[in-house]
Amino acid sequence: MTANNTRKAEKHKKAMQKQKANVDHSIEEASEERGVAIVLTGNGKGKTSSAFGMVMRALGYGHKVAVVQFIKGQQLSGEEIYLREKCPEVFFYQMGTGFTWTTQDRESDISAAKETWAQVEPLLKDDSYQLVILDELTYMIAYDYLDEKMIIDAIVGRPLNQSVVVTGRGGGSALQEMADTVAEVKDIKHAFKAGIKARVGVDY
Repeated sequence: MTANNTRKAEKHKKAMQKQKANVDHSIEEASEERGVAIVLTGNGKGKTSSAFGMVMRALGYGHKVAVVQFIKGQQLSGEEIYLREKCPEVFFYQMGTGFTWTTQDRESDISAAKETWAQVEPLLKDDSYQLVILDELTYMIAYDYLDEKMIIDAIVGRPLNQSVVVTGRGGGSALQEMADTVAEVKDIKHAFKAGIKARVGVDY
């Protein structure tokens, strides 16, 4: 090994030792054991995909999982097919109205949102569920279909061991303030804007 490579190797080793020490310290400091509230937001692709990744992760550990989808439901998705056919133990409910720009009927959408929230409330009181996914719930707040305080109070008051994942654009600062983890998916480039059709198995 040359002198230059030796210096690089030593520099890398020191950097990794420092990083390991920081990670170990963070792990040691994180002593609280409870479920978390996660908000996945932003205008980029991947929020629902990320949430369903957590569904698969939780199922891998034998956890009890519930998925409630607001907005979606008219167009069949791969997630729905898989859960209904392969994971009947997962509670799965869809608002079923499709996107708001499709329905164009505010009163009907509000009624459907309330009916869907009625499915959510018992889940957020049931400590047998370790993971609850509330897909596209942020739109219900943004469009004022559901009361923001009611939603936040229900999530805050959930069982201690339960984690909740909320997805969708926007949703307001109060929801993000309440959450333990907030991640933003940024739209840098999207095939659809270049005229490429949505792909089965990739986009839905």
